[in-house]
Amino acid sequence: MSFQIRPLPADAFTELSALGEAELNRRLVQRCVVDSHPGYPCRVSLQDARMGETVFLLNYTHHAAATPFRASHAIYVREGAASADLPQGEVPDMIRQRIISLRAFDSDGMLVNADVMNGIDVAAGIGTLFGHPSTEYIHLHFAKQGCFAARVDRAPFLTEF
Repeated sequence: MSFQIRPLPADAFTELSALGEAELNRRLVQRCVVDSHPGYPCRVSLQDARMGETVFLLNYTHHAAATPFRASHAIYVREGAASADLPQGEVPDMIRQRIISLRAFDSDGMLVNADVMNGIDVAAGIGTLFGHPSTEYIHLHFAKQGCFAARVDRAPFLTEF
């Protein structure tokens, strides 16, 4: 089963760099300087931010489905990050190095299956979950913190968020 791990679009976050602290606070966004590596996984570049880089910590609605599974959580976005362009079937190190929760959803946005595994095994887990005919897409979450990491679609039939 071929799949595509999809980053969040960079243009959704570009304006954050131009905002002052008061406006960021009003939007519940925190500007942070990275002080450890790994530890600040960017959902746009799909890489851990490097020491000294600026990241934004914000709440993001990653599952806007009109179901009880609608969800948002805190995410990090590197300042000025470009969206990752991963080849089909590639799992980035940011995911491979963590414990990951995989959540499979149907076309209505209802949870139909889930699993937790070491990141090194995520590609196989994605294949298993896409083996179920009702799985339309998968969300990856960092299992310890519970926050959204990335969306996975079947390839080459990709859909928009």
